Amino acid sequence: MKKRMALLLATALLSLPALAQSALSPGTPVYIKLQSTLATFMNKSGDQFWGTVTQPVMESGKVLIPSGATVVGHITKISEPRRITGKPTIGLHPDSVTLPNGAKYALSAVLVDTSLRDGSDVNEEGQFKGSGHDRRDTRETAIGGGAGLVMGALMGGAEGGLIGAGVGAGATMAHWLYKRRSATLAAGTVLIFEVSRPTVVSASSGTSGAE
Repeated sequence: MKKRMALLLATALLSLPALAQSALSPGTPVYIKLQSTLATFMNKSGDQFWGTVTQPVMESGKVLIPSGATVVGHITKISEPRRITGKPTIGLHPDSVTLPNGAKYALSAVLVDTSLRDGSDVNEEGQFKGSGHDRRDTRETAIGGGAGLVMGALMGGAEGGLIGAGVGAGATMAHWLYKRRSATLAAGTVLIFEVSRPTVVSASSGTSGAE
């Protein structure tokens, strides 16, 4: 009888860690407010970034990652090509999440969106793509065309003005295509990640979502 009780007790003790653990399902969103500014002109692959969770991350009615948890990750790619060859790119990969109680867990997730609405986007590989054109570019093109129009008019009247405008706009476009465009993720930007594989987190660190 004593042996049987000891066996049952040992089994119960061994099962406690499993009961205290729960896994976030792939596709679960994780909202992170970036706490450090990242930019293609000042960062490189391998640099660390960190942010704080802005919304509780839940699974089966339980908060597994509460607001305020800290996420640390690293930059996987930095690219600042000329406009003619593509958009600037920042690749991000979260590595771990530390809960307010100090517990730390590995986190594997992919970037799917940001809070920015400036023409930037996130591609299918989870990489942030900066805007390829902004109001400054429009202003440069207008100035270039206007300068060409004035010079052409001075040299050849109205017809010369039209030709000059076209030449000026064309020269400005060529200049625009060969300029490099940088991408920036400012501190305070919300990054939206999705869990890419089951992530084990202690269920005891969370609270019921019904509260």
